[in-house]
Amino acid sequence: MSDRSKRAPAPLKRYELTPQMRDYDEFNDAAQRRYLPYLMYFGRGDFSSQAIRTDRAGFRISTGPDGIQASAAGHVPPGPVRILTGGSTALGVGATGDASTLSSLLWSRYAPSEPWLNFAGHCFNPTQEALLFTLYRHLLGNVSEVVIYSGVNAMMLARLPEWQQGDHGAFFFCGEYFEKMEELREQNRGPAKRFGRRTKSGSGTPAVATFDDVRRDITTVIGSATEMTLRQLDVWRRMAGPETRITYVLQPMSRWMRQTSTPQETVLFEERDRIYQRGVWEELYGDVATPEVAKSFAAELRAGCEKQGVRFFDLNPVFADATTEDDWLFVDRVHYNDMGHDIAARIMAEELELS
Repeated sequence: MSDRSKRAPAPLKRYELTPQMRDYDEFNDAAQRRYLPYLMYFGRGDFSSQAIRTDRAGFRISTGPDGIQASAAGHVPPGPVRILTGGSTALGVGATGDASTLSSLLWSRYAPSEPWLNFAGHCFNPTQEALLFTLYRHLLGNVSEVVIYSGVNAMMLARLPEWQQGDHGAFFFCGEYFEKMEELREQNRGPAKRFGRRTKSGSGTPAVATFDDVRRDITTVIGSATEMTLRQLDVWRRMAGPETRITYVLQPMSRWMRQTSTPQETVLFEERDRIYQRGVWEELYGDVATPEVAKSFAAELRAGCEKQGVRFFDLNPVFADATTEDDWLFVDRVHYNDMGHDIAARIMAEELELS
């Protein structure tokens, strides 16, 4: 065996440039994934690391003025509270600590008049975002404001084939779900019953989407993502009540707001493509990760939100105007570093007039 073959794999730039991502990779370890009824999955409860901590139910800790801490299933301050919800970007993946997430920055620095709770879930679609509030609303008292910071997951999942969409939209890891359900059906198939007969073994429906399956046309993807998002916004409106202000923020994503990357981002993006098991980003999502698609998606969402009395804010163009091409903002194409989180929180507070 040559000396070269004995060498250990080169350390990941991901852990060199963004060491906090070790904690997020551990938090999202598929072998430790926490499966829950109704939601399918949610964050690991009582998880503790330097970068991320959660309470007993899996909600991330928020940090407010003078270091006060709160979470939905932990300490909830008395009086009205505000929640920031969405997927992993709202959760704060990429932040070096709980104090650097959007909810914490709003509470501690940019809009501190009332506490902000982190109500986000990793890899959630619009249905799961609303369902999380349905299942855990009882933990909260008066909710004065809801900010839904989302959009990327809805677009990515809308690309999955029609047979995975169902009535409530596709979700991440749904291929695994369909595969296991088919195994369960197969286990229950057997000899003909005394009264009647079994159907022919095998449904003929694939359980996991192939690469070709994912290619839905862009118009269909935008329409599907918009319809599912607006449908769940109506649920939010009804659940939260008429006194709660609801805002939908279309989250900034690297290719939605700019086509260039800093040297650090380029290294991280290219390394991610090499190690990501599902494939190269541009091949999987490149057709929906363009400014033109983001503008079309934003236009449809804005029109639907206006009809529902929900505030809408596309953060992408404002975020782009507030930064330069030399600003390192992303740890991957969707999640931000501390600088990105801080800029996003400040802009939201200013543009949405949060106090």
